[in-house]
Amino acid sequence: MVENVIWPAYIDANCSRSEGRRVSLELAVEDPDVEEIAKAVQQVGYDAVIERDVTYPREYEPRGRVLIQGADDASKSDLLQATAAYLDALRA
Repeated sequence: MVENVIWPAYIDANCSRSEGRRVSLELAVEDPDVEEIAKAVQQVGYDAVIERDVTYPREYEPRGRVLIQGADDASKSDLLQATAAYLDALRA
């Protein structure tokens, strides 16, 4: 089973593309945390595991990451876009 990883920087509106953002600014949210991301991943329909004490290679402060299990059928891009859309809906 392949595990996909979502780092908060992937969907953080405060990060540029060169700093790691992988979704458009329209889908990105400000300062997402791993708990919010995990809830959004579960809303999309996958299992999420939070790892808190890890640091994205392009950052200096540990913000954690979310491992997604059972998403073998989805592309990483589709998974990120769906998660970002749900995250935005959860905050509204």
